[in-house]
Amino acid sequence: MAKQKRQHGTGERSTKKASVLDRLRPEEAQTVLWRLLAAHRELRSEAQQIAKSLLSEVAFEWVADEVEEAVRDLGLDELGSRAGKHSWGYTEPSEAAWELLEERVSPFIEDMKRHFELGLDAEALEICRGIVLGLYRVRNAQGDGVLQWAPDFPAETAAYAVTTWCDGGDKKTAERGYRKQRVFPPDFVKEFVPEWEDLIDRV
Repeated sequence: MAKQKRQHGTGERSTKKASVLDRLRPEEAQTVLWRLLAAHRELRSEAQQIAKSLLSEVAFEWVADEVEEAVRDLGLDELGSRAGKHSWGYTEPSEAAWELLEERVSPFIEDMKRHFELGLDAEALEICRGIVLGLYRVRNAQGDGVLQWAPDFPAETAAYAVTTWCDGGDKKTAERGYRKQRVFPPDFVKEFVPEWEDLIDRV
């Protein structure tokens, strides 16, 4: 009898079908969402709340880890494919290194801008903090990585991120000819990126 139960359980697992929703690709899931909201407009308000809640789930430590990983993951193979002689000319290794590093960090800066546009100022600051901290961790990277060809990249890009955050005022104040006065948190600078205190003060 015990044997029959085991066989019955196996049969149930084999006949259970996977959910179509669970197997959707991201772009397919997005299409399903938009069609659902178009058919049921009463759900838009709830969807807005869920989306805002999702975008609020950000912490600078997580962002810093991702920025650091994105920069450190760049290898010389990628630099070699970008630098040197090409059909359109010659690219200096330092120029190629900057391009590669910018491509890795720019999505985080764009995400910070997106949060500003959505009115999520506190979350935009968290992202900016994460960008600065992630770059601070790789400021003295040694070895044969891409950063050796662009040693000034971490500091200059961190300064650009802070500048972008400071200039992230809402459109209404910008249209009136002035912007909100934003000061990057000095307590954060002293605790997490003390060697860049003068750099950020200048920004």
